[in-house]
Amino acid sequence: MEIIYLTFLIFISSIVGTASGFGISTIMIPILLLFLPLPQTLLLVGIIHWFGDIWKILFFKKGLNWTLILGFGIPGIVASFLGASLSLRASEELLFHILGGFLLVYVIFLFLKPRFYLPQNKTGMIMGGTLSGFFAGIFGVGGAIRAIFLSAFDLPKAVYLATVGSIALFVDSARLITYISGGTRLEPLLLWGMIIFIPTSFLGAKMAKRIVDYIPQKSFRLFISAFLALIGFYFLIIKQNRF
Repeated sequence: MEIIYLTFLIFISSIVGTASGFGISTIMIPILLLFLPLPQTLLLVGIIHWFGDIWKILFFKKGLNWTLILGFGIPGIVASFLGASLSLRASEELLFHILGGFLLVYVIFLFLKPRFYLPQNKTGMIMGGTLSGFFAGIFGVGGAIRAIFLSAFDLPKAVYLATVGSIALFVDSARLITYISGGTRLEPLLLWGMIIFIPTSFLGAKMAKRIVDYIPQKSFRLFISAFLALIGFYFLIIKQNRF
């Protein structure tokens, strides 16, 4: 029964994470921490997240833009280390409350200024990548932070999702190597469960692709903003557990 429940959780998370570009970790980690120790939770979710990155790239490969991926991603990865070092000195609860408020303020700003966007040039990419990486390092929630700045470019749907998936793939690969080299392993039942979990994440991503196809381009940023608002509200009331 645990495998069935976990499979359903992965399916829902994959739909949300693929359609919006973020959210798999935010949905899965607080639930799995009720049953698994933190190291196994992070490893399991990291594996599902890694495959989610692959599915985004696969389904939205027409949107691959390496200039944007490198121009945004490299400054973001570098800046995340600085942000991460600062986060060690602050209260986790305080950080999540600040993040929740920040997300909600951004969503309100977009409703008031729907035509706001960052220029998709070298300066805009470096600024967006640096700020997103810095804040992702501080708050530990890379997907939502990247979504804020990438949505500010007002990108086509495929470009946005392919960029999110490509950048996250580099980050997730690094952290999976860190978890495994540090000695973290999954229980045998969870390892066997991957036979079901991975195809399930693919099916969830495939359904999300159909959902995204039905969303008009002019409404896509509003769609992303709605998910950011939900995550922001959630972080405002969170009490513990770092994602």
